[in-house]
Amino acid sequence: MSHRDLKKMLALMRRAMKSSKVKANTKPSKVFQDLFGFMKIMTDEEASRWLKDPANMLLVELYIAEQIARKGGKRKTMDTHGFEINLFENLVKLRDALISMTYYPSRGTVHIILDPVQREIFAAPYVDRILHHWVVGTIMKWQEDRLLYDSYSCREGKGTLFGIKRLQHHILSVSRNMTREAYVIQLDISGFFMHIKRDVLYALVKERIGQQFPPGTRDKRYQVLLWAIKQVIFDDPTEGVRLQGTYRDWIGLPDDKSLMMQPKGRGIVIGNYTSQTFSNIYLDPLDRFIKFTLGYKHYGRYVDDFYIVVTKEELSQAKQNIKAIETFLASYGLSLNKKKTKITEVHQGVKFLGVIVKGFRLFPGKRLVHNFRKSAYLVSAGIKDPEVITSYLGMFSHLDAGKINRQIFESVGWNYVYNSKKR
Repeated sequence: MSHRDLKKMLALMRRAMKSSKVKANTKPSKVFQDLFGFMKIMTDEEASRWLKDPANMLLVELYIAEQIARKGGKRKTMDTHGFEINLFENLVKLRDALISMTYYPSRGTVHIILDPVQREIFAAPYVDRILHHWVVGTIMKWQEDRLLYDSYSCREGKGTLFGIKRLQHHILSVSRNMTREAYVIQLDISGFFMHIKRDVLYALVKERIGQQFPPGTRDKRYQVLLWAIKQVIFDDPTEGVRLQGTYRDWIGLPDDKSLMMQPKGRGIVIGNYTSQTFSNIYLDPLDRFIKFTLGYKHYGRYVDDFYIVVTKEELSQAKQNIKAIETFLASYGLSLNKKKTKITEVHQGVKFLGVIVKGFRLFPGKRLVHNFRKSAYLVSAGIKDPEVITSYLGMFSHLDAGKINRQIFESVGWNYVYNSKKR
């Protein structure tokens, strides 16, 4: 491709992005403008016609996915810089590999972290992360609109704090504002990501994609999307992975927390962007089973942690239904972690996602306080970025934590100005 052709293609992309319905979270990068310059050489009509070609549309979508992926905080790696030096050419190569269905995931790295707990981390190469963002960007909106409301993980407008406040809502509703006995049954799936059956996951995702693209709309883009998803799901990231650290780092890590210890066809990488969306699809049948088949209105789930809020009269039947839930999970290759099964009377306070829900009040749990205190020390020592403190203060502003905030600030020599919690 000549320099002139390259400039023309970049200009086409820019015009097409402006006239397309594809939602871009960012404008074309200044790097593109500095290196090549953009020339207005197309009319909107020409850009619209250009965009109708699936290959051109895919190129635009991959460019948008790259712009979003680069905001993920991993731009300091040689892998990322190497891709961005020849960004446009590399995006064209990725696009062509997808169109010809010759794309296969590259080999990444694996290492162990110890903070806040020992955990195995697989890091995908940058080109694969771009693909992950493209896949999720293509399917997420349609899929999210069909997930149940009380599924909180990795969904726009939801998340940890939303899940905590939903549990509080359910508790207050069932207990009639803490005027009668109510109980929270908390359940946890044992080694969830490590025990996912890839063939079952692919069947579920394929069915949902088939609903998103009904017959008559299954063009080349649909074929490429489904093929790419298949490569992501069935790829074994442990094959050829580059080890960072030593094998001693894995000492003490339970087998059900390590992808390296799973049998063939089991487990997906926790950190992949696609895994969060796929996990919600994988557990959507569980949500519907508990909500509609068992009939529990006051139910919620964050990844593999879920709860049911019941009255005193419903408690006996709910305990029996735990066995039905175990049987249902077994059909998906999953099981409950019985050590984490808890039944708590709401007046005692219910710990969920690091926060203790006690009626109308929310308190930070011990681990959350410990992590905040540790982060404050590291920031004061210049080891961590001050933005970490802003993040904690944002969470704590919703909790009854003014006294704790002051204690933590004073312990590192900072002044604390009290701000009433948000409601």
